[in-house]
Amino acid sequence: MTFPTEVSIPLLKDVQSQAPKAICELKPTNVSGNLIVNRDKPPFDNADLRLAMALAIDRKAFIDILFEGKADIGGTMLPPPEGIWGMPPAMLRTIPGYDPDVAKNRAEARKIMEKLSYGPDKRLAVKVSVRNIAQYRDPGVVLIDQLKEIYIDGELDQIETGNWFSKIARKDYAIGLNLTGNAVDDPDQAFYENYACGSERNYTEYCNKDLEKQFDQQSSELDPQKRKDLVWQIDKKLQEDVARPIIYHIRAATCWQPEVKGFTMMVNSGYNGYRFEDVWLDR
Repeated sequence: MTFPTEVSIPLLKDVQSQAPKAICELKPTNVSGNLIVNRDKPPFDNADLRLAMALAIDRKAFIDILFEGKADIGGTMLPPPEGIWGMPPAMLRTIPGYDPDVAKNRAEARKIMEKLSYGPDKRLAVKVSVRNIAQYRDPGVVLIDQLKEIYIDGELDQIETGNWFSKIARKDYAIGLNLTGNAVDDPDQAFYENYACGSERNYTEYCNKDLEKQFDQQSSELDPQKRKDLVWQIDKKLQEDVARPIIYHIRAATCWQPEVKGFTMMVNSGYNGYRFEDVWLDR
């Protein structure tokens, strides 16, 4: 059996060709690729500049290049149908940067950059920090290529794993390509951990006290549909505020030989199901 949810889509073809009897399932992992921006580091302390960066992102290109089209676009929460709390596509398209007309989005982004005195003859140079493994480096390269479209010249800054988490936790970066893994598909975990004021995993130090009150409100709402509506509005606001722009939600595979029985691949998190208490070998 492979390590759960660690088989990438290009590698999946290789596994299936070499082990044709293997059973493979491709599922969401509840891990998102996202842009982190140090909101206290000039010039990224300017909200308009952060908005321009969000408008420059071509999510479909990321998914086509890195996942052969087999990943998902969404906000903070895991997208439907597997995700319970993800915004519907029509709502997503109303958020800056999610309109599928990438050329229009980038034209708007360039106008913003030009108002900030950037342009073809005055470009913004910046290091784009990534963890030094392929899952971070590869999308980091794509991000750099896309930011060039709005007068931002990025240089890949590869950080060894032993230093990565402490470096971004102490805000020792300008911008970065990050992966966020969630333990369960539930707003309480996602919102409080990644966006609450003072949370250690809130790497961009986004802080909106009024919105945080809505975290509490949705958490205590007993009606499932009312809670879902609140979650959608919170998620929409997080994306509009460029708190931590979500670029894609990863799908990955797990493969196992037919004699492995009783394994259920989880869809709400790549971390769950590791106990294998119902798994046995038929030999």
